[in-house]
Amino acid sequence: MATETFYYDNKIVRNFAIATVIWGIVGMLVGIIIALKLIFPEFLGGIAELSYGRLRPLHTNAVIFAFAGNAIFLGVYYSLQRLCKARMWSDTFSKINFWGWQAIIVSAALTLPFGITQSKEYAELEWPIAIAIAVVWVVFGVNMIMTIYKRRVKHMYVAIWFYIATFVTVAVLHIFNNLVLPYSFLGSYSVYAGVQDALVQWWYGHNAVAFFLTTPFLGIMYYFIPKAANRPIYSYRLSIVHFWALIFIYIWAGPHHLLYTALPGWAQSLGVVFSVMLIAPSWGGMINGLFTLRGAWDRVRKDPVLKFMVVGVTAYGMATFEGPMMSFKNVNAITHYTDYVIAHVHTAALLWNGGLTFAMLYFIVPRIFNTEIHSLKLANFHFWAATLGTVLYVIPIYWGGITQSLMWKEFTDEGTLMYPNFMETVTHLIPMYAARAIGGTLYFVGVLAGMFNLFSTMKKGTLTADEKAEANRAEFASDTSKGSSFHRWLESKPTQFTTLVVIAILVGGLVEFIPTQLVKSNVPTIESVRPYTPLELVGRDIYIAEGCVGCHSQMIRPFRSETERYGDYSKAGEFVYDRPFLWGSKRTGPDLHRVGGKYPDSWHYMHFMDSRSTSPGSIMPAYPWFQTRKIDLELVPAKIRTLQRLGVPYRDGYDEVAVDELREQAMGIAQGLQDSGFDADWDSHMVAVIAYLQRLGTDIKAQPQAGTNTTTAQPAASR
Repeated sequence: MATETFYYDNKIVRNFAIATVIWGIVGMLVGIIIALKLIFPEFLGGIAELSYGRLRPLHTNAVIFAFAGNAIFLGVYYSLQRLCKARMWSDTFSKINFWGWQAIIVSAALTLPFGITQSKEYAELEWPIAIAIAVVWVVFGVNMIMTIYKRRVKHMYVAIWFYIATFVTVAVLHIFNNLVLPYSFLGSYSVYAGVQDALVQWWYGHNAVAFFLTTPFLGIMYYFIPKAANRPIYSYRLSIVHFWALIFIYIWAGPHHLLYTALPGWAQSLGVVFSVMLIAPSWGGMINGLFTLRGAWDRVRKDPVLKFMVVGVTAYGMATFEGPMMSFKNVNAITHYTDYVIAHVHTAALLWNGGLTFAMLYFIVPRIFNTEIHSLKLANFHFWAATLGTVLYVIPIYWGGITQSLMWKEFTDEGTLMYPNFMETVTHLIPMYAARAIGGTLYFVGVLAGMFNLFSTMKKGTLTADEKAEANRAEFASDTSKGSSFHRWLESKPTQFTTLVVIAILVGGLVEFIPTQLVKSNVPTIESVRPYTPLELVGRDIYIAEGCVGCHSQMIRPFRSETERYGDYSKAGEFVYDRPFLWGSKRTGPDLHRVGGKYPDSWHYMHFMDSRSTSPGSIMPAYPWFQTRKIDLELVPAKIRTLQRLGVPYRDGYDEVAVDELREQAMGIAQGLQDSGFDADWDSHMVAVIAYLQRLGTDIKAQPQAGTNTTTAQPAASR
């Protein structure tokens, strides 16, 4: 058969490489800023758009979807063409993928700092942007699948398996977790509430880590380690077991983020069992990657590409051992809600995702620009700065997380809390936060050195935009690899392969999804729990916009230490009107689920204006804009109507009187503040947030606590 000549598209690869580096710099710079804010609370203070609560989701979105997302596309567009021996199916789709993704990232930067957020971890972007993400992701997937169909090689290599699983699963996760009902162009409420929302969110959240930050990078590992080491993958059979076991088991493990919460016990147990099972396939992948380098260790010492790969795969092994260990209930009781989780996440993010990304960049850029890397010494400096910076980052935070948990749980010989003042744990951790900031800065310096090195490499070389390649379609019939006959057949059938992937990832999701979403009796109701009043609803939306859930949980676990500190443990039925749920992931500040009535309105006012005036040692920033910013009254009726459509039992026609009732409740709070000597307009954000906080946990209280403020209206039964 005649040899065919074709051309790889390196221009799209170059574009994603540049975007990866630039967004990496931006995302990590924001990370350093928020790290400094935990040490110096008033750093860049007084500006709502630069507050910790608003910048934190910007940081996570920038490093996950901008930095790692562009890195995924970089790896796929480079490797897929060469594995399939075919140019990408559509140059137009490639361009739409690139520019569409950059537009989504810019839209995140233009919305999150302004408080436009769904508040769901890794899924904060509001519904128009979520739709755009789905469209661009489908464009990417179609381009990838069609390229696979037109390949000139019969069997799909293991990296392609992981790319297919990534596309399919992320699409399913993103669509189901973003089912919302809009009340405005940039506002919406989740179709799920409370416990249901929590399960769906962490089904998404855990598997966003699994199928956005793990499976595509495993595909990258399977392609680039053999290429960089010039050795075949250690075990083809192990790669088969690794792939299918990983994608089937991972999807079940999300509930391990919700242990000891109001989630049904059976769902928690499922999450634990499958999380522990994850060790086997995860370590199978790590072994396959590291053992591929047997006999190439002399090259590892000299080659920064292999150095980044080795440390990255090792960090993957560490993180995927640690994660299942943290899913044991006795371990989770210590680590959850603490900084330990932050250290765990950053071990993987900085070395696994970051390490593989920089290895890719150092491998790809010189090749497509037909030159050598500008400076090996600078690349090695980048490696050591990244590695040592990560160590300096995570060790004090691991230590700090355990310290937090032990201080929260410590009792005196008399049976009282040893540290009843939550601020004692906060001030104890500030030196560790400082050490983290130093480690993060060192990592960032390494990234700056890498950026200079890569752009200098581009400058001294010349891009081969269309790289000539040749292939013989006779290769389509070749079969030189070993393996089971069924799987070898399956590797030549993209449609059947993708169908089996869909089945594998849907089984676990449906088992968890159907009972909690469709069997209403699985979420018991509490008669005394009523919907939020209009003012409380607005206050909750402001609380969400400010990112308060990033530091405060609303979930009291059934531990003696927590019930002594916060009050009665949280019940599933208390959250039936919470859209979205706000159980939180980390406590930088105390839990707020029973804060209603604990302090007078004047205390909350002072706390927002200067938290240290009420809580010495607090690192919460001030919120002076709460005084001046006004409630958007025009949106209130639309919010009520939207919630009615979602099943919230407001009475018919309530949207027409909601603003009047809001005004009545707000004026009562404002008058009480004025009587205490504080100036607050009834329609200010301050009054709305105070109303929301004073409502929390009061629905199931038998009687009000003595001496508490009583100006906050209780929900009327007619609502």
